Amino acid sequence: MNDYANITQITLLVRRLDIGTKVIRVRQHSQENQLFKYRKYLSYPPKEKVKLARANMDGQPMFYGAVFSNFCINDNPRLTCLLETNKEVLDDTFVGKKDLTYSLWLNKREINLFVIPVFDSYPHPAKDFEWYYELWKELMQDDRINKEQINVLKELSRHFSLTGEKKEEEKKAEAPASNGKLILAVTGCPTGIAHTYMAAEALEKKAKELGYRIKVETRGSGGAKNVLTKAEIAEAECIIVAADTQVPMDRFAGKPVIQCKVADGISKAEELLTKAANGHASIYEAGGKAADDEEEGKDSLGHQIYKHLMNGVSHMLPFVVGGGILIAIAFLIDGLSVDLNSLPLDQRSNFGTITPMAAMFKSIGGVAFGFMLPILAGFIAMSIADRPGLAVGFVGGAIAANGTSGFLGALAAGFLAGYIVLLLKKICSKLPDSLEGTKPVLIYPLFGIFMIGVLMTYVVEPPIGALNTLINNGLNGLNGASAVLLGALLGGMMSVDMGGPVNKAAYVFGTASIAAGNYNIMAAVMVGGMVPPIAIALATLIFKNKFTADERKAGPTNFIMGLSFITEGAIPFAASDPLHVLPACVVGSAAAGALSMAFNCTLMAPHGGIFVFLTVGNPLLYLVALAVGSAVGCALLGVLKKKTA
Repeated sequence: MNDYANITQITLLVRRLDIGTKVIRVRQHSQENQLFKYRKYLSYPPKEKVKLARANMDGQPMFYGAVFSNFCINDNPRLTCLLETNKEVLDDTFVGKKDLTYSLWLNKREINLFVIPVFDSYPHPAKDFEWYYELWKELMQDDRINKEQINVLKELSRHFSLTGEKKEEEKKAEAPASNGKLILAVTGCPTGIAHTYMAAEALEKKAKELGYRIKVETRGSGGAKNVLTKAEIAEAECIIVAADTQVPMDRFAGKPVIQCKVADGISKAEELLTKAANGHASIYEAGGKAADDEEEGKDSLGHQIYKHLMNGVSHMLPFVVGGGILIAIAFLIDGLSVDLNSLPLDQRSNFGTITPMAAMFKSIGGVAFGFMLPILAGFIAMSIADRPGLAVGFVGGAIAANGTSGFLGALAAGFLAGYIVLLLKKICSKLPDSLEGTKPVLIYPLFGIFMIGVLMTYVVEPPIGALNTLINNGLNGLNGASAVLLGALLGGMMSVDMGGPVNKAAYVFGTASIAAGNYNIMAAVMVGGMVPPIAIALATLIFKNKFTADERKAGPTNFIMGLSFITEGAIPFAASDPLHVLPACVVGSAAAGALSMAFNCTLMAPHGGIFVFLTVGNPLLYLVALAVGSAVGCALLGVLKKKTA
């Protein structure tokens, strides 16, 4: 108010709060069964926890409440408190519950309250403020109030309104800081679950420390969020693209761009931001080329191949997960409904489709599963050659799926299709501009599909099909020590980089094995990926002196991450002490994977963690493998990690 008063003399309505006036206040519970026993917990909030709100600045406690009104139609201060503090009341999609405590306060002295003006463009949620509104309209007609005063009053109305405009604290949370260089970023990982958001959080946190403004676009499993606008791109000093999947890049043409792995966004946030702010980035040109030869603006060949592959894998996963779980449910239904040993040998091959309910699940899951390889190849090709590559890669993947080359053939088809389309683009670049519109709808698909068909039929299918058959026969024949060794290898790989290339290689191998009918491999892969977060969570509870206070607080959440098969929950701990954490997790995961194979556990669902344990073959022994692996990892963490200072 003082700031506004210093600008100009303004007219304000004042309402007096008489002695004895009842004020209703509400506080939300931060946890279930919470009980506020003392008045201090319901009064002014602690100064250090106060953030910018409608009538206060940061660190300025304010007593917000509602009073009974003599002139308002809706005379329900409890409802007012509820609406003011809980957006979920008006959210039809909200499911759940919230605990609140109401408190009643009596005013002990007369208090004069400013009445904030209400304008049509900035409506107040209390529509029954007509009495005030009419007074304000009369004031606006007063000759003594000039245009400058009206603008100040409108600014007050905007600042304190709840609808029509976002609250100031919300705008502050969403928008970058008002000072410092603006740096934009895009993060994305193959699964779009963990790395995407961990990199975004790391960049935002470090940018705040360094005094830079930042906005991060996340391209996760739910699609692109917080998408960068044209105006923001135009203003930005630099754009950091920390992604292992394909990101729309042409919008950054003419701007300095740093491209790197999503893992670098987590572990090298400060280095990336410093490069971006100091102008040490290459200018990005449409088509993916840098205007200069600086290393920072370019991908290595290995990272390009990995990014193309992961683009295919990330788009394939929903089909694998959805279809795989539905097929697993079909086997579960038949397993609960039919005694397999009592069936004739010629009917046992129909297991999973014997009962009508199981047959329905198997049919739907099979359709989804059938898209796996075409989608994989199609989106690898699209990552290489943009949209014209999609159809060509899709056809190549379908040929692999219907032939003998399987997963390996689909991989080859994706890369071949992408580079075939790039070749066609180069050849067609010399055609007249009048034919530009025919290229993507006629030339690329016609010649591309024909070429990939010929190559897949006569070049790829024979050798890769033979190799694929050899590998599958070898996997089916694994037993004893060789199976245990493979389980240990795959389980350990899941912990080497926790969501990175090695982890993804093991996971892709597991999903490919499901398609080939080798369900024990996926079981070893998943249990190996579940161990690191659980082992770390256990260690933070047992070996408290080996972890910082922040790590101990964050530790228990890793139980949920691990049980959900989100290995990335262990990354912050591994990043802070890789030499001690990684070996412990790798050994624990290897032990779990080896035991899973030794117990002949199977898994037909490629994701889900504990939530798909009902579809696991030998589930009790699978839990034993998980428990032993987690215990081994936890014990090694206790031995290897040093005590915190």
